[in-house]
Amino acid sequence: MSSEVARPDERDLSAYEITYRESTFEVVQAAFRKRMLVGLLEQLRPRRILEVGCGLDTLANHWTQAERFVIVEPGRSFAEEARRATHGRPDVEVVGANLEDAADRLGPRFDLILLSGLLTELTDCAPVLAATRSLCGADTVVHVNVTNARSFHRLLALEMGLVDNLLALSDLQHKLQQHRVFTSESLRDLMVESGFAVFEEGDYFVKPFTHAQMQALADQGVLTPQMLEGLWGMAKHLPGLGSEIYVNVRRSA
Repeated sequence: MSSEVARPDERDLSAYEITYRESTFEVVQAAFRKRMLVGLLEQLRPRRILEVGCGLDTLANHWTQAERFVIVEPGRSFAEEARRATHGRPDVEVVGANLEDAADRLGPRFDLILLSGLLTELTDCAPVLAATRSLCGADTVVHVNVTNARSFHRLLALEMGLVDNLLALSDLQHKLQQHRVFTSESLRDLMVESGFAVFEEGDYFVKPFTHAQMQALADQGVLTPQMLEGLWGMAKHLPGLGSEIYVNVRRSA
């Protein structure tokens, strides 16, 4: 595995932020992702949290029960929005940097580290995962979620002949400067190779169609909030076909 990582000057973060803001259905996808993450927080009740990459809506907006909540976000406008949203909260610190550049000054170790939607955006995950591991104690939980190569809508596209393979990147993913999608197996293997032990994995929110198609259905009134709730619940009946997959890991000995 290459040691090269996507540096700030190698990614057009301004273009990424604009595309992210304009991807209207991503707001819905992100809301379901936040629901899953809040459920994890309710389960673990961590005191020290590190969120790596917060996007438009930091998880700190949805969780105020931590003693320390550190946000590391290289996107300037996203970091500024996180600072604005959490202004006056002594428990929250926003660091405008890449994790591997900031890790040395982030101690002490965290109870929970969140890499939400991050690994798909890196040409090489090794430096970020090494920095993450350096911030782990024996009991630290690291949560990773990524796009699912075997999601329902990707399988449908494959069977329709629209893509040749499930690892092909969509137009939106190219615009978001994403470099890969993961299968459950490839995500698990990456984490093990990076010095972590997987103790939980799963998927969530069945998305039948692309973001653009889902948004068009919503605009036409066909896709209702009740239907979206149903698609959230469908994941337990269609394991492995959710739009995104996750692993929860700890540092291996």
